[in-house]
Amino acid sequence: MSDESEQAPRAPATPAHPVVAGYDGSTASRRALAWATGLARRTGRPLLVAYITPVPLSYDPGIVVPEAEREADVLAWLRAELADTLPAATPAGLNVHVASCIGNAARELARLVDEHQADALVLGAPEQRLHHLIGSVSAWMARHAHCPVVIVP
Repeated sequence: MSDESEQAPRAPATPAHPVVAGYDGSTASRRALAWATGLARRTGRPLLVAYITPVPLSYDPGIVVPEAEREADVLAWLRAELADTLPAATPAGLNVHVASCIGNAARELARLVDEHQADALVLGAPEQRLHHLIGSVSAWMARHAHCPVVIVP
Protein backbone atom coordinates (compact mmCIF):
# COMPACT_ATOMS: atom_id res chain seq x y z
CA MET A 1 0.00 0.00 0.00
CA SER A 2 1.49 3.32 -0.97
CA ASP A 3 0.78 6.68 0.50
CA GLU A 4 0.26 9.65 -1.87
CA SER A 5 3.20 11.43 -0.29
CA GLU A 6 5.47 8.56 -1.41
CA GLN A 7 4.56 8.92 -5.09
CA ALA A 8 7.05 10.42 -7.51
CA PRO A 9 6.61 14.17 -8.08
CA ARG A 10 4.51 15.02 -11.11
CA ALA A 11 5.60 17.22 -13.97
CA PRO A 12 4.35 20.80 -13.68
CA ALA A 13 0.85 21.18 -15.04
CA THR A 14 0.25 23.31 -18.08
CA PRO A 15 -0.82 26.79 -17.05
CA ALA A 16 -4.54 27.52 -16.90
CA HIS A 17 -5.75 30.99 -17.88
CA PRO A 18 -2.27 32.42 -18.51
CA VAL A 19 -1.21 35.65 -20.10
CA VAL A 20 0.32 34.49 -23.40
CA ALA A 21 3.18 36.49 -24.90
CA GLY A 22 4.23 35.87 -28.49
CA TYR A 23 8.02 36.06 -28.67
CA ASP A 24 10.39 35.92 -31.65
CA GLY A 25 13.44 37.84 -30.42
CA SER A 26 12.51 41.09 -32.19
CA THR A 27 12.52 44.45 -30.42
CA ALA A 28 8.72 44.58 -30.60
CA SER A 29 8.35 41.12 -29.07
CA ARG A 30 10.76 42.07 -26.26
CA ARG A 31 8.54 45.06 -25.44
CA ALA A 32 5.47 42.82 -25.60
CA LEU A 33 7.11 40.32 -23.24
CA ALA A 34 7.89 43.09 -20.73
CA TRP A 35 4.27 44.30 -20.91
CA ALA A 36 2.90 40.73 -20.60
CA THR A 37 5.14 40.11 -17.59
CA GLY A 38 3.69 43.16 -15.87
CA LEU A 39 0.13 42.11 -16.71
CA ALA A 40 0.71 38.57 -15.41
CA ARG A 41 2.23 39.94 -12.21
CA ARG A 42 -0.58 42.46 -11.63
CA THR A 43 -3.35 39.92 -12.28
CA GLY A 44 -1.70 36.97 -10.51
CA ARG A 45 -1.81 34.86 -13.69
CA PRO A 46 0.93 32.60 -15.04
CA LEU A 47 2.94 33.79 -18.04
CA LEU A 48 3.17 31.55 -21.12
CA VAL A 49 5.86 32.64 -23.58
CA ALA A 50 5.16 31.25 -27.05
CA TYR A 51 7.81 30.90 -29.75
CA ILE A 52 6.57 29.70 -33.13
CA THR A 53 9.06 28.37 -35.68
CA PRO A 54 7.69 28.80 -39.21
CA VAL A 55 7.50 25.76 -41.44
CA PRO A 56 10.53 25.88 -43.76
CA LEU A 57 9.73 26.97 -47.32
CA SER A 58 12.24 24.49 -48.71
CA TYR A 59 13.35 21.10 -47.55
CA ASP A 60 16.85 19.70 -47.93
CA PRO A 61 16.69 15.90 -47.58
CA GLY A 62 20.46 15.83 -47.01
CA ILE A 63 20.09 17.62 -43.66
CA VAL A 64 18.22 15.69 -41.02
CA VAL A 65 18.00 17.10 -37.51
CA PRO A 66 16.04 15.01 -35.02
CA GLU A 67 12.89 16.77 -33.82
CA ALA A 68 13.86 16.47 -30.15
CA GLU A 69 17.29 18.01 -30.83
CA ARG A 70 15.76 20.95 -32.72
CA GLU A 71 13.24 21.55 -29.97
CA ALA A 72 15.95 21.32 -27.29
CA ASP A 73 18.04 23.91 -29.18
CA VAL A 74 15.07 26.26 -29.56
CA LEU A 75 14.11 25.91 -25.90
CA ALA A 76 17.71 26.51 -24.77
CA TRP A 77 17.88 29.66 -26.92
CA LEU A 78 14.49 30.82 -25.68
CA ARG A 79 15.39 30.31 -22.03
CA ALA A 80 18.61 32.30 -22.53
CA GLU A 81 16.61 35.05 -24.28
CA LEU A 82 14.10 35.14 -21.42
CA ALA A 83 16.86 35.44 -18.85
CA ASP A 84 18.13 38.49 -20.74
CA THR A 85 14.72 39.94 -21.62
CA LEU A 86 12.47 39.53 -18.60
CA PRO A 87 12.56 42.65 -16.44
CA ALA A 88 15.01 42.44 -13.55
CA ALA A 89 12.13 43.28 -11.20
CA THR A 90 10.23 40.12 -12.21
CA PRO A 91 9.06 38.60 -8.94
CA ALA A 92 10.44 35.16 -8.10
CA GLY A 93 6.87 33.90 -7.61
CA LEU A 94 5.84 34.61 -11.21
CA ASN A 95 4.96 31.31 -12.83
CA VAL A 96 6.64 31.35 -16.29
CA HIS A 97 6.09 28.61 -18.89
CA VAL A 98 7.57 28.26 -22.37
CA ALA A 99 5.86 26.80 -25.45
CA SER A 100 7.70 26.12 -28.69
CA CYS A 101 5.68 25.15 -31.77
CA ILE A 102 6.29 24.69 -35.48
CA GLY A 103 3.75 26.01 -37.97
CA ASN A 104 1.78 29.06 -38.96
CA ALA A 105 2.35 31.64 -36.21
CA ALA A 106 -1.22 32.96 -36.10
CA ARG A 107 -2.84 29.54 -36.07
CA GLU A 108 -0.42 28.14 -33.48
CA LEU A 109 -0.96 31.15 -31.21
CA ALA A 110 -4.73 30.73 -31.59
CA ARG A 111 -4.39 27.04 -30.68
CA LEU A 112 -2.32 27.86 -27.57
CA VAL A 113 -4.77 30.57 -26.50
CA ASP A 114 -7.70 28.14 -26.82
CA GLU A 115 -5.86 25.16 -25.32
CA HIS A 116 -4.87 27.09 -22.19
CA GLN A 117 -7.99 29.29 -22.04
CA ALA A 118 -5.75 32.34 -21.97
CA ASP A 119 -6.85 35.48 -20.17
CA ALA A 120 -4.95 37.65 -22.67
CA LEU A 121 -2.58 37.50 -25.63
CA VAL A 122 0.19 40.10 -25.88
CA LEU A 123 2.02 40.66 -29.17
CA GLY A 124 4.45 43.20 -30.54
CA ALA A 125 3.30 45.48 -33.33
CA PRO A 126 4.66 44.51 -36.76
CA GLU A 127 7.90 46.28 -37.56
CA GLN A 128 8.05 45.69 -41.31
CA ARG A 129 6.13 47.99 -43.64
CA LEU A 130 5.03 45.00 -45.73
CA HIS A 131 3.03 43.66 -42.77
CA HIS A 132 1.06 46.92 -42.66
CA LEU A 133 0.04 46.35 -46.27
CA ILE A 134 -0.63 42.60 -46.46
CA GLY A 135 -1.55 41.91 -42.85
CA SER A 136 0.27 40.60 -39.82
CA VAL A 137 -0.02 37.96 -37.14
CA SER A 138 -1.13 40.58 -34.61
CA ALA A 139 -3.90 41.87 -36.91
CA TRP A 140 -5.12 38.31 -37.61
CA MET A 141 -5.11 37.51 -33.88
CA ALA A 142 -7.03 40.68 -33.04
CA ARG A 143 -9.82 39.43 -35.33
CA HIS A 144 -9.76 35.72 -34.47
CA ALA A 145 -8.48 35.13 -30.91
CA HIS A 146 -10.92 34.02 -28.22
CA CYS A 147 -9.40 36.33 -25.61
CA PRO A 148 -8.40 39.99 -25.39
CA VAL A 149 -5.41 40.83 -27.61
CA VAL A 150 -2.96 43.56 -26.67
CA ILE A 151 -0.65 44.85 -29.41
CA VAL A 152 2.33 46.66 -27.91
CA PRO A 153 4.00 49.27 -30.16
